[in-house]
Amino acid sequence: MPQKPFLPVLYELVRTYQAFEAYSGAHIRTMGLTAPQFDIIATLGNTEGMSFKDLGEKTLITKGTLTGVIDRLEDKALVRRVASPSDGRSQIVQLTRAGEKLFAQVFPAHLSHLEQAFGNFSRQDFEAAELVLQQLKDAFLAANSNLEEAA
Repeated sequence: MPQKPFLPVLYELVRTYQAFEAYSGAHIRTMGLTAPQFDIIATLGNTEGMSFKDLGEKTLITKGTLTGVIDRLEDKALVRRVASPSDGRSQIVQLTRAGEKLFAQVFPAHLSHLEQAFGNFSRQDFEAAELVLQQLKDAFLAANSNLEEAA
């Protein structure tokens, strides 16, 4: 059976994600956080807070894991839950003062860390990579939509 032309792309996409996770995760751990904890703090930074639903949509954390991550951040006094002013059934997750202070330290430090890996790329390289990644994402979203319609 001949090899499908997209298989090398899938391989490189997965290997790139794994390499990114290893590089990024190692730095995040040096700051005393897990990757999901950093994701929550970075997402909540410079906001008034978000509902669990919004956090789930804006982070890479699955719904089942999200509550546990929030619980651990709450135990560290980095986030708090407050009642939603618009929906009494839901809660808003906000950074505490300690969480805001941590965000102000770790977010710029992590961006600087990531910048080291991206340093040899031009603006055109970034634009081209972003375009191809958007096209791949759109292809998967369209294929998934077609599956849902067929079901």
